[in-house]
Amino acid sequence: MTKKIRVRFAPSPTGGLHLGGVRTVLFNYLFAKQNGGDFIVRIEDTDQTRFVEGAEAYIFETLKWCGIVPDESPLHGGPFAPYRQSERKANYRQYAEQLVIDGYAYYAFDTPAELEVMRTVYKTAENPSPQYNHALRDKMHNSLTLTPDEVATLLAAGTPYVIRIKMPLNETVSFNDMIRGEVNFNTSQVDDKVLLKADGMPTYHLAVVVDDYLMKISHAFRGEEWLPSAPVHLLLWDYLGWKNEMPEWAHLPLILKPDGNGKLSKRDGDRLGFPVFASDWTDPKTNETTIGFKERGFLPEAFVNLLAMLGWNDGSDQEIFTMDELIAKFSMERVHKGGAKFDYEKAKWYNHEWIKRKPTKELELSIQKYLAEAGITVTNDALLAKAIELVKDRCTLLTDFVQQASFFFQLPAQIDIAAVQPKWDEKKNMFFNELIRAYELSSVWESTDLETEFKELAAANQLKPGELMLPLRIMLVGGKFGPGVFDIAAAIGKNETVARIKKVLGLLHS
Repeated sequence: MTKKIRVRFAPSPTGGLHLGGVRTVLFNYLFAKQNGGDFIVRIEDTDQTRFVEGAEAYIFETLKWCGIVPDESPLHGGPFAPYRQSERKANYRQYAEQLVIDGYAYYAFDTPAELEVMRTVYKTAENPSPQYNHALRDKMHNSLTLTPDEVATLLAAGTPYVIRIKMPLNETVSFNDMIRGEVNFNTSQVDDKVLLKADGMPTYHLAVVVDDYLMKISHAFRGEEWLPSAPVHLLLWDYLGWKNEMPEWAHLPLILKPDGNGKLSKRDGDRLGFPVFASDWTDPKTNETTIGFKERGFLPEAFVNLLAMLGWNDGSDQEIFTMDELIAKFSMERVHKGGAKFDYEKAKWYNHEWIKRKPTKELELSIQKYLAEAGITVTNDALLAKAIELVKDRCTLLTDFVQQASFFFQLPAQIDIAAVQPKWDEKKNMFFNELIRAYELSSVWESTDLETEFKELAAANQLKPGELMLPLRIMLVGGKFGPGVFDIAAAIGKNETVARIKKVLGLLHS
């Protein structure tokens, strides 16, 4: 019987969702959907000191924006509820205690002050950061150095303690990574990690193994920064008797800074002027808002597309993928081992391509929102649709529509008279006055007819249409940008076109 594919994303609710986290979500989701499996979101909130109010809701809002819907989660329910680790607290102690009974873990009664002394006393040039490990555990205050009676007395007195894994000396543990192949670790290089904290909460190391087992997770995909923790997890799967149930693992490559030197961080985005969070995150403690891709003007389809291409390709030259195409073509075998450099210009390229492909109707609500935020009220839906159709090829971000399309709905805020004045003369003035009269008498208001009338009038006045186009554009748009000028005139209508020409003529004569 084939094992049911079950994958999970297990974020900590501590702040904004980094694009690397969303890529981890995406790769899990694509793998699950391609294989007819389940995608689970499990909230890892065992570290209550780092819990941030609103962070969990933010995670689910971000996934919803990306079009990724979990099959099971705290919001969606499921047969393995609860899906918050803080609500599963009672599950973990029994496993930690069993590890102590079996000799794979031990009680450690060291106080914070004693741990600090350990880090100071045993610090050397060769070992500048002493760890609680095989070399030092026999010098500490734990059930390996105390007698059974002393341990029983401390436990009966309610003395605070943690449970630590007892890492074996100089053993090799290994596993087959779906991306990296065989990975080996020497256990002597790993310290005795805490499994159960003094408050009874498990650490990540214990909780992730117990929950993956209980929730029947078949594959665990996570960032490569978790590789150093793998030997602890491998041993726990073995020590708890679940080795044959251990999921297959894949450690995803890092998303790197644009220069390739190190992991991309929020600070890098702040420094270089681009977002690294999926959507806006406001820190409830500092009230500081970090802008996200969503609010910067990215379409969710483009965001998902660009994330998929950070460290993966399907072996072809194709770069634009819908979610359905990604589900059909994704394979863990084609995920790169090396880190992927983040290129914001390339990210914007994806967005531009998706804006061009997106049906105008599907862009209207988003663009109307951005226009409203800029103080521009849209009352004519047909005009909005026409404006989007005319300028979408010129917009890289959704926010670009404000600058590129605002003149369709209101008079230009600024008019670049300086671009017209140097070559302005009475002959051109007469032409535009005649054009006003011609346009006022026009019975048909279509762009081709407006252009024909304009060119015929220019020829009659022995003027080149080319030297009249810029003044007309400045009159209608206010600057040297925008789509075809006659398309603009046709869209805004006769009265508005004539009024704008008259206004600029007045400015030129003032």
